[in-house]
Amino acid sequence: MIRLIFSDMDGTLLDENGKLPEGFGDLYRRLRERGIRFAPASGRQYSSLLQTFALWQEELIFVAENGTMVMERGRELFSRTVDRALALDVMRTAGELPHVGSVFCGKKGGYLHADDDAPAFRAELAKYVTQTVIVDDFGAVDDEPIKMSFCDFTGNAEQTILPVMRQYADRLQVTLSSTEWVDLYSRGVNKGVAAAKIQARLGIAPEECAAFGDYENDLELMDAVGYSFAMENALPEVKVRARYLAPSNRAHGVMEVCERILAGEFD
Repeated sequence: MIRLIFSDMDGTLLDENGKLPEGFGDLYRRLRERGIRFAPASGRQYSSLLQTFALWQEELIFVAENGTMVMERGRELFSRTVDRALALDVMRTAGELPHVGSVFCGKKGGYLHADDDAPAFRAELAKYVTQTVIVDDFGAVDDEPIKMSFCDFTGNAEQTILPVMRQYADRLQVTLSSTEWVDLYSRGVNKGVAAAKIQARLGIAPEECAAFGDYENDLELMDAVGYSFAMENALPEVKVRARYLAPSNRAHGVMEVCERILAGEFD
């Protein structure tokens, strides 16, 4: 029996407009009545997830920033920071890339350099990071770094950002999170590691968990559960890693599969 569901957000639970599907509230209520917990698992900032799930923020477990920060009822359950000197070196490298927006992600918020405060970047950033501060020097930020994120809002991050950031792959996790974003964070931590820590905390076995995802940063999450679902719109490598296929996010695939879970199909 499935007792815990993890779901990625963009390209997975959220529709093509970045919104929760209509009827999610009713579905979530029925999951809770059945004793099934729900945990958003996203590269998004914690405050962004709180905003999306404002009505249920006291009930959910939030896997934020690609698993580097796990929160419940405003309390930190788990986090993994990045060495500050290394994080600042990554930010300097990104600053040399043309037409790339950078975010220094800390536990308390996201930090942008004044030079990156362009309207196009801010519009893209607003989808994922809702709490930001403009700074002149990342070195002066009074926060613990947990992730560094870089955006090519033309959708070519795999060509423009990823090859440059791979120079840090021996020291940091370097992940393509979407066509626009590349994230760097501590090695040995990801959504799958976060899921395992939550399972241990709640006393729930991997075989009692389901997960949904579509992109590279969901790969380890597929391995952490017994019922792994790749969205129809997922990358090929995610489909290979997952045990099942769900309809696309446009077709509200997470909702459809959750209805099947409630119907007892996976008991």
